[in-house]
Amino acid sequence: MSERIARIESLLDTAGPAATELVGELLGLYGEGLARVMELVGEDHAARLAADELVGPLLLLHDLHPLDTRARVESALAGSAADVLAVEADLVRLRLRAGGCRSSADGLRQAVRDAAPEIERVEIELAGQALIPVESLAVRVRAT
Repeated sequence: MSERIARIESLLDTAGPAATELVGELLGLYGEGLARVMELVGEDHAARLAADELVGPLLLLHDLHPLDTRARVESALAGSAADVLAVEADLVRLRLRAGGCRSSADGLRQAVRDAAPEIERVEIELAGQALIPVESLAVRVRAT
């Protein structure tokens, strides 16, 4: 699906304003139709549709996903060593529990972005560890 999206974006970059307007109108039409489908299927089927790898992102695109951002992030991180501290606009703050693998930070960020593409920043703090100021790591040269 990401290849198709990249192809569409590439075509729009070269097509001009009329094509961009056409795509916007088509997206609006499909969004209205998808909203109607979501109303008709009810909550049980809506959750199943949202879990589908193709339909879920379309629901997000049209702001029709039945789960809010926090619920999607928490579901994506279930079973990991991370706790969700906050979800604010385009930011998610996580705490990596003691014993959690530090190398998984990139994996956690990717899991958050996959579940909630609207999130632009993921901040991760380590539980129970004091941070060392960067300045204290600098090598100091004595004047002679």
